[in-house]
Formats: sequence, C-alpha cells, structure tokens
Amino acid sequence: MSRQALREPRYLTLAGALSEEVRTHFSPGQWLPSESQLARRFGVNRHTVRRALDELVSDGMVTRHQGLGTLVVDRRLDYAVSAGSKVTHNLAELGITTTTECLQQSLVVAPEAIAARFSQPAGMTLMCVDTLRWVDEAPLLRLRHWFDPARVPGWLERYRGGSTRALLNQHYGLRLTRRRVRIEAGVADREDQRLLQCPHQAPLLQLASDNVDADGALVEVSISRARADRLSYHIDFNDPLSDEVSS
Repeated sequence: MSRQALREPRYLTLAGALSEEVRTHFSPGQWLPSESQLARRFGVNRHTVRRALDELVSDGMVTRHQGLGTLVVDRRLDYAVSAGSKVTHNLAELGITTTTECLQQSLVVAPEAIAARFSQPAGMTLMCVDTLRWVDEAPLLRLRHWFDPARVPGWLERYRGGSTRALLNQHYGLRLTRRRVRIEAGVADREDQRLLQCPHQAPLLQLASDNVDADGALVEVSISRARADRLSYHIDFNDPLSDEVSS
C-alpha cells in the first residue's frame, strides 16, 4: 500500500485540529469562524471545512444553524431511560443538582391524542402541569404533564415546583413506572427558544411517556422537550423497557 493511501484524509486532520481548538479556546455559546475564514486560514477548500465540521457535529461539540453559523455547545448529559427512571434522580446520580420551576398548571380540555391515551373521547378534562428543568443555572428541558385529576385531588394546592414524582409518592402513594415511551426529533419553536434559551429551530429531543401505577392503570402522560446539544438519551437493552420503545 502506498504512503499516500496510508495518509489520513485532510478533513479528518482538520477535524482533529478544530476539536482541539474548541476544547481549549472556545466556550459553550460561542460561534466558530465562518467556513470561508477557516478555509483561508487552513489553506483548504470549503468542502473540506464542511466535512471537518460534520465530524464535530457528530461528536456533539458543535451545532449548525442555517444563516447564523456553527455554535459550540455544552457537553451533553447522558440520560438513562428505563421503566422506573426519574429525571431528578438520574441526574443526581451523575452528581448534578437540578431545580424544577412550575410554569403553569390548571384543569384543561386535553388534545384528542392525549385523551385517547387515557382511552377517553375528545373533550376530556385533565390536569395539565408545565415545568422547566434547570441544570447548572441553565434551562435543560421543558415538560408537560397530563394527569388524571381523579388520581391527584388537591394537586393545585400542593404543587409549587420541584419533582412531580416526589409529590405523587408523598401525598398520593403513587410510584409510577413507564409503560411506553416514544423518542422523536424536533426543532425549537418560539416558546422553546424563550424557555430553553436556544436558537429558533435548534434541534430538540422529545420524549413522550405513558406512566402507570402498580396495577398498570395510566395516571400520567408526560412529554419532555430537551435541548439536543445538552442532553442525550440512552436505553439499556437489558431493561424490559427496551422492548417497548418506539422511534
């Protein structure tokens, strides 16, 4: 094999150099120089720069935003999804302290798709609770919880923020587990942009869960929208839940 064939592709060499610079000279939230500037600086064409940046995107170091440029992101948190996992508990196991802000809560007519999850017709009234989860003083994910109000009487008087799972356990004797979970990709709308402090149409991960009591009765449907540059999900295939995940 020739020496030329053994040589590392130019874009990978450039990706290595850029990775080192991102780690040592850039902070999360900073923009990298434009592709044109990088091409001139390293004496390569823009196609080579683009392929090198693709490697950084794949490694979760940067995200691309059309018309804006390439943004350095925070290191993503690795969140384990299992039947009994809880956001606060899982992040605490990583040594991370979280706070949960209650944005709003009320009894509302649920969307038809949510009512159907509870095997009810359109027009069903459910308890809707919106929360925002903060990590290291930065917003990480927003959650919408739909509860069967018959299972959580007095909720509006009791909940002011913090872990909803802790309140369910303490006041209602409910220890919920996931029966079904669906993970989807999405993009940030204007409300996500405001609450999660991310660019409009930035990549998001949405996780919807059907959460049941010990008898298998549905108590809650939760939908979380997380910044994909700060959070990644992993599923252990030794966990029974892995057989129920939809994509």
